[in-house]
Amino acid sequence: MIAGGHGDPNPNTSWLDSRGMWLAYILGVLSFHIIFLAIPFVSIPMAWTMTNLLHNLAHLYFLHSIKGAPWISTDTDSCSQLTHWEQINNGEQFTATRKFLTAVPIILFLLTCMYTRNDNDHFVANFLSLIVVLLPKMPQFHGVRLFGINKY
Repeated sequence: MIAGGHGDPNPNTSWLDSRGMWLAYILGVLSFHIIFLAIPFVSIPMAWTMTNLLHNLAHLYFLHSIKGAPWISTDTDSCSQLTHWEQINNGEQFTATRKFLTAVPIILFLLTCMYTRNDNDHFVANFLSLIVVLLPKMPQFHGVRLFGINKY
């Protein structure tokens, strides 16, 4: 079944490869960061930490928690048990999109460490969120559900 009549059987796997998506993604992260900087009582290190934590929380939820394809009414077995990350490029590892989505949290973490001047509290929070968001991206965790989380 072709969903939406555009020739792609699962549009959940193709929109990340579309033209301009990477720029829109980076501009969205920068927009949230500017909003955090605009809050009067939020310091620059706290704004960076909040940006990083919100970004990683969104990554964890949207890429690694939601399963199936939300706009395909007759969800096939091939993607109903896979997370969004596992569906990207039909599960092929180390594609440009997957590399981009892996590099962004790392670069954001490094920027956060630089702007927080490696403060211990900020570092621990940001490092833990980085580990939590990078582990599910590893090829060894494709289809693996730790401790039964997100099994069904």
